[in-house]
Amino acid sequence: MSRWSLYTWRRDGRSLRRALPTLTLLATLLTATAGVAAGATETIERDILRSGGLTQIELSSFEGESSVRPLTTSALKDATKVSGVSEVVADYSSTLYAEEEGTYDLSSHTLSPGTDLPVVEGKIPSQLGRNQVVLPAHAQGTDFTSSLGQSVTFGYTKATGADSGSTALMKLEIVALYDPSWQVDGPGVAYVSEETAARLAAARAGQQLELFRAKDGAQSATVVVSHQKQVPGATKALQAAGFSASPVSDRVRQLPGLFGAADMAMRTGVVVLALAAIGLGAVRAGDSARSRLSQFAVLRILGSGRPELRRILLGEAVLTGTVAGLVGVLVGTGLSAATAAPLSDVLGLPISVTDALPGPAWAAAALLLPVLGLAVGTLLGSREALRRDPYLTARAHS
Repeated sequence: MSRWSLYTWRRDGRSLRRALPTLTLLATLLTATAGVAAGATETIERDILRSGGLTQIELSSFEGESSVRPLTTSALKDATKVSGVSEVVADYSSTLYAEEEGTYDLSSHTLSPGTDLPVVEGKIPSQLGRNQVVLPAHAQGTDFTSSLGQSVTFGYTKATGADSGSTALMKLEIVALYDPSWQVDGPGVAYVSEETAARLAAARAGQQLELFRAKDGAQSATVVVSHQKQVPGATKALQAAGFSASPVSDRVRQLPGLFGAADMAMRTGVVVLALAAIGLGAVRAGDSARSRLSQFAVLRILGSGRPELRRILLGEAVLTGTVAGLVGVLVGTGLSAATAAPLSDVLGLPISVTDALPGPAWAAAALLLPVLGLAVGTLLGSREALRRDPYLTARAHS
């Protein structure tokens, strides 16, 4: 890069510096979305996969999907027979609500194996009993701290007809309380044993427990294998048996909601940034060269060749791309770090500032793509203008 490039880049308003704002914005967006996706991925892998998710497979049952095997009693027994499977725990979803005092209305789920709840008070037993429950420390205006260790009466719905139902009561001992910000299954979830979850779901459906489990089946189920190396083989065997099966490690890495959009945005951003840099380079270089034809004509008459003039434009492209990349990475990193706390509330898992930093590969992409793209565009866009006869050009502008 010649000193002429630096001089014209700083002094001449017609230089490729005009592409700086657009490229800076694109580099900023790429870096920020990469940080958001990195923070979500790191948090999920730390808090879910390392708590046992690497050895788990999720089975799903979709109503009305004839190709998916329902998770009935017989189906779950077949799943336990698959090689490598050590345990199958079904999840039945229902609702527990306040009997008299309080206004809470809590979703109930089976406490799946390996679920690492951030317990703040009490202790979760190795096997949750049929009359035990784990609640958030507080939910929907109700503080459960004072009820820890006590048996509390909860209401639940018991269907009495096609469109009618009544309130039934159930006493459950609150054995532990977890941090309410942990919302992997949603806000305000009551975790119970598999049998209790099935009993609540069966009552809501207006069926006997065993009939409900044999006919309707579970909403989902967690299959646990002995070693993570057995996950691929067990997944294929379950899929061959008609189950909708996917490794938990794959499912949680397919980030939901905002984080899925961020992950897609950063991958799309690489393509957009590269194409935009090339396009801007071609357009801006062509415009810049045409608007400075008289200057370039004088330089060529004085002995400068087209390669030297092209080096001046390439120098401007490198300066513009470098500044855009550096500013974009710095501002994008700051944005992703600043949003770590708000995004923790969205995901329901703690994201630290260091988690939200973009990976080296994405930072390098934001740094290099503006330079490379603008350079390629400059080579393409300046060809026509630099081919013109300098003497004719100088005479036309004299």
